[in-house]
Amino acid sequence: MNPSPAAGQPGASVLSRVLAAVFGGYLLASAAVVLLSHLLPTSVPEAVLGATLFGFAIHVAAVIGVFAAASARRAWGALLASTALMAGLAALFQLFGAQP
Repeated sequence: MNPSPAAGQPGASVLSRVLAAVFGGYLLASAAVVLLSHLLPTSVPEAVLGATLFGFAIHVAAVIGVFAAASARRAWGALLASTALMAGLAALFQLFGAQP
């Protein structure tokens, strides 16, 4: 097993995971809400409300995933890659005129 870069400083690894859970999880949940509001087949207010409610569950799953990851670097990588993918898809929906 490869030690994380902060192996000598366990507090730094925990701090990085907490920051990833709070801020990275929020970014992931926000991108997922925007994407889901485009994908849900209901009226605009219902789609936004349903996506927002589902966003809370996504944030909780992101927090669990951050602390279950093998290292803080992997946790950040997974969060940022997932967020970029969802935000990119949401941008494509917005660009090509799909209503939220």
